[in-house]
Amino acid sequence: MRPTGTTRRGALAATGALAAGAVLAACGSDTDDTAGARKGSAHGSARTAADGTSSARTEKALRTSASHTTATLLARYESVLRTHPSTAAGLTPLRDAVRAHLAAVSPGKAPAPGTAPSPATGAAAAPAAAVKELSAAERTAADTYTALLAEAPGELARLLASVAAACAAHAYLLTDLAKETPA
Repeated sequence: MRPTGTTRRGALAATGALAAGAVLAACGSDTDDTAGARKGSAHGSARTAADGTSSARTEKALRTSASHTTATLLARYESVLRTHPSTAAGLTPLRDAVRAHLAAVSPGKAPAPGTAPSPATGAAAAPAAAVKELSAAERTAADTYTALLAEAPGELARLLASVAAACAAHAYLLTDLAKETPA
């Protein structure tokens, strides 16, 4: 007999499909409608170069913020895995995904993972509580990436949306994992 309800595999497949749909729907032209009108003028060229420099600074700042969020999340995973090795089977694939997110969002070379959280915010004493805290950290990270979307240029916005969707899926999976983890 097949269990009823949402399975992890089904939830992950649905989240992946939603993320892929969002990325495909967001694909479009990022060109400015007025770019064609400015193309021939020297003033327009200077303005475009200035806009490019400003856009590059904005993108770097957004990537730096996103990479800090991701490095902190990765440090939390590392802390929980060190404190509760019994959670490794469920957490290792998610931690590896967070590590890949860090490489993707970082400006230039991926930074080293952040330092482990302080004891006040470190892994909880019980494995189930530690996994619940990771779930909350994933939700917070998803919210942070979503907030950065408003300022992000096209490709970076799509990347941040994808990482935010992955964090939401991780939070869901961690919530289920916490229920299955012995206290």
